[in-house]
Amino acid sequence: MCLRATRSSRGCPCAGSWSGCCAASARLRSERRVGRSVLGLRERASEREDVFGQSVTEGGVRPPGSNTMTVTARLLRSGFIRYLLVLVAMWFSTPAHSEILNLDSGNIDDILGNADVALVNFYADWCRFSQMLHPIFEEASTIVKDEYPDAKQVVFARVDCDQHADIAQRYRISKYPTLKLFRNGMMMKREYRGQRSVTALADFIKQQRNDPIHEIQSLDELQTIDRSKRNIIGFFEQRESDNYRTFEKVANILRDDCVIQAAFGSVAKPERFSGDNVIYKPIGENSPDMVYLGSLNNFDLSFAWTQDKCVPLVREITFENGEELTEEGLPFLILFHLKEDTESLDKFQHEVARQLISEKGTINFLHADCDKFRHPLLHIQKAPADCPVIAIDSFRHMYVFADFKDLAIPGKLKQFILDLHSGKLHREFHHGPDPTDTAPGQQQSEEVQSSPPESSFQKLAPSEHRYTILKRSRDEL
Repeated sequence: MCLRATRSSRGCPCAGSWSGCCAASARLRSERRVGRSVLGLRERASEREDVFGQSVTEGGVRPPGSNTMTVTARLLRSGFIRYLLVLVAMWFSTPAHSEILNLDSGNIDDILGNADVALVNFYADWCRFSQMLHPIFEEASTIVKDEYPDAKQVVFARVDCDQHADIAQRYRISKYPTLKLFRNGMMMKREYRGQRSVTALADFIKQQRNDPIHEIQSLDELQTIDRSKRNIIGFFEQRESDNYRTFEKVANILRDDCVIQAAFGSVAKPERFSGDNVIYKPIGENSPDMVYLGSLNNFDLSFAWTQDKCVPLVREITFENGEELTEEGLPFLILFHLKEDTESLDKFQHEVARQLISEKGTINFLHADCDKFRHPLLHIQKAPADCPVIAIDSFRHMYVFADFKDLAIPGKLKQFILDLHSGKLHREFHHGPDPTDTAPGQQQSEEVQSSPPESSFQKLAPSEHRYTILKRSRDEL
């Protein structure tokens, strides 16, 4: 025990510092332990020489009684042992430090909610891919923490899904390891699916710290913005305001979905005739601007409005985002079209918005490039020359919409989706068309057996060569 009176009376070098005294005591204890180990080595060396009648040196075997000291003795009498003593003393006096936070149901909301950016590793100890990731994840954390030492800027954390199954269920973990990104406690839709290396992980987090908002220096820049992309533009009196802080928070979450820009002060003044203002410029040169009419410092309203504008109802599926989309677990309604055929895409988007808006939570509306996705087309006995083609992939089978020209028939596309949900598409593919009422004396046609094409897009799902996939049944709705 460290006592002030004892320290002062014995001339303790800690100068009244409790921590200094404890550290000095730790060093003293470690030196004593190493000293005892050294004595033990000397005794064992002597015993070895007595038993075998010889001592081993750098030059080989010496006869008994030789004055040449052994390698062990040389090391003990050299400066090496003093250097070793210093290292051991430093090790004992240095507290253990870990960059990774272990999350549980008691601390997860507080830790993630106070972090600008958090990368969370959902793992299981028995999973070999999780075991391989652990040292990489820890080293990446150390590198990033050197650049962002503030715990509120960046957090690296992990969840043992075996011990905390409730957390795994909360975030719908279906594979190990899963690396999810959080911003101010909100889980991002896109998880990390990149290379599992120290450099790649560290670079990914550093990119997430970059400002997603481009500052407009002159309103003339608005005349040259890229109208092939969705643009959100804010006009503010100053950066240091609640309105801009809310705008910035929304921008960080939707940074991958929209081009986000902002103007301040005198540059923004012509667009601030009624105060701070946010507008949306949709795709298309002739598309009219849309103005946000809600409270600018209300995060929930701002986020909902911006997400609605930035995340399209009909998304494009690519080989880059295919894994992410399949893991959402919803069947696909896909328009296959040639890249230059924007007319078919416009018609499809219009009918989806008109007929299927209520189905948004039960099916993913997608469009795909015919040339890039030739294999799925071949699967349903189609070719790029047949495009545009509409099909459903339920992750068990693929079903083709009869004719693209029928798209404009009221309720036709809606019925196609309802037939999926009711099981009619699945049933008719296996057993032929459902029987209709027949008049007395008439015989029903014989049951026609058919084999529907198997799902093609399920091949884009997470690979068992990269993840441990949790076995779960995927019901066909």
